[in-house]
Amino acid sequence: MLTTHKLTASYGDFQALFDISIELKEGETVAIIGSNGAGKSTFLRSLAGLIKNSHEAITFNGTAIGALAANHVLEQGIALVPEGRRLFPSLSVEENLKIGAYLHRKGHWTLERIYSLFPILEKMRSRPGTALSGGQQQMVAIGRALMSNPRLLLCDEISLGLAPTTIKDIYAALPSIKADGTTVILVEQDINQALSVSDRFYCFQEGRVSLTGRPGEVDMAHIKAAYFGV
Repeated sequence: MLTTHKLTASYGDFQALFDISIELKEGETVAIIGSNGAGKSTFLRSLAGLIKNSHEAITFNGTAIGALAANHVLEQGIALVPEGRRLFPSLSVEENLKIGAYLHRKGHWTLERIYSLFPILEKMRSRPGTALSGGQQQMVAIGRALMSNPRLLLCDEISLGLAPTTIKDIYAALPSIKADGTTVILVEQDINQALSVSDRFYCFQEGRVSLTGRPGEVDMAHIKAAYFGV
């Protein structure tokens, strides 16, 4: 479904990614793990078109998309759940969700499906999105991305700053998302949380892939060594 070939990314004179080459099969959940500053979020931003690259650096369903702007990447069927949620403060929960459907892409995800996935949101549909708890806001951010009916969902640090019980509720929704045919790339600092729901993982360290494998097939000591660079 998706490949990157020697993908690089920079912020001015600072190079954040170095020759990242990965592949993703349709229907997989792949985790990108690594410590803070490893380049994980930059990688997702590159896939989402927020950081431009050469066309051939990213291929999605056989189409080179590395130089496409973010709105055109979304049209291709790639949606990002950004770190920090970034809801529209002037809009209600339901309005924030509806914003995700502005392209009118055909698919399974509707308001009713989102409310079935996260029932608490239906009860709060008329409240301002930013009046919710952090966990509830994260549910809105995920729902907004799903409303675009993406083929590939990019999730950036969806557990960051949330209580353990809330994290459990959010991660419990991922199997349902995958069961509906959505492929997922999940960025996480929490190794155990990421590996518990993933088919494969890539570990980033200082902007490079330091290890790849399948959960349960790679010794945790090797994963931690690749994670911390020791």
